Amino acid sequence: MLILLLLTAVGMVVMQSAVGGTDARFADQARNFYVAFIAMWIVAVMPPNLILKLAVPFYVLGLILLFAVMFMGETSKGATRWLNLGITRIQPSEMMKIAVPLMLAWYFHSREGPMKFLDLCAASVLLLVPFLLIVKQPDLGTAILVFGAGFFVIYFAGISFKFLIPVMLIGVVGIGTIYVNQEQLCDDDFDWVVLHDYQKHRICTLLDPSTDPLGKGFHTIQSTIAVGSGGVYGKGYMNGTQTHLDFIPERTTDFIFAVFAEEFGMYGGVTLLVLYLLLIFRGLAIALRAPNYGERLLAGSLTMVLFIYVFVNVGMVTGILPVVGVPLPFLSYGGTALLTIGIACGMLMSISKYRPPQSQG
Repeated sequence: MLILLLLTAVGMVVMQSAVGGTDARFADQARNFYVAFIAMWIVAVMPPNLILKLAVPFYVLGLILLFAVMFMGETSKGATRWLNLGITRIQPSEMMKIAVPLMLAWYFHSREGPMKFLDLCAASVLLLVPFLLIVKQPDLGTAILVFGAGFFVIYFAGISFKFLIPVMLIGVVGIGTIYVNQEQLCDDDFDWVVLHDYQKHRICTLLDPSTDPLGKGFHTIQSTIAVGSGGVYGKGYMNGTQTHLDFIPERTTDFIFAVFAEEFGMYGGVTLLVLYLLLIFRGLAIALRAPNYGERLLAGSLTMVLFIYVFVNVGMVTGILPVVGVPLPFLSYGGTALLTIGIACGMLMSISKYRPPQSQG
């Protein structure tokens, strides 16, 4: 809780600078934190075995909503990700960040023992169905987080390296091929087939942002300038020129780390990353001490999802990963992501504090 409160305080301080004061967005973010902490508390007081029992209905509901998005979803900025329920608008893909690892943890818990090939096939189907539905929306950032959450459950359940090595080799060969042949592959007329044009451009922009500095490469160039201009000590709170002259795009959401790094410098950035590492180590410690198999898998995967959040966001802001829509936990503006993270932290707290009652005898 101490780590979460520190991150919350940092998040509100940086949000005030990012929005230039205490306007409506600042107040909205404060309310988002309030809702997230209430959700975290509710989940934290639930026994972990009850949480695991909710895995199947929660996962099925998520799939139904994802299919509903395909047919009745609302489109915004070229993506169909939202579902209008009349009283509110929801993004079903967000709930799958919790539903997928919860479902897989329940599945392996119910079949505790060495992983069999059929178990791997069943788990892969449970993971790939929501992953592909989210990719189709398209929402690559959320799809990466959902896939990562499910993959780590399968990994912690004991997947054999003979299944992982071919995938790793394909990844290395694919990245090498793109790097060596980037001029041909990044040509406007070349169709990547499996990716949308904007996803292709994000990868090509990562390789060389200077090819379109005022267009597709603008985000990466401006965020790296902001991070670098902060230097060792930073420019001081509310004194970031890249931020307050509106050079940093999406500075309250995906690129808020650039705001923080410009104003607090390398020391501030490292301190923030240490806070995240402490949170991740705490989550892994909870996983190691969890009383049963399913809870260990769930705690470990939720912790690694937090790691993916931080790694992908900081990686794209500093120019070492493509730009995808992954927020920075507790800093980026947004209610849905904060609620998801709050629920995940509540599950970790539930697993940490709960111990089955000892039988009398």
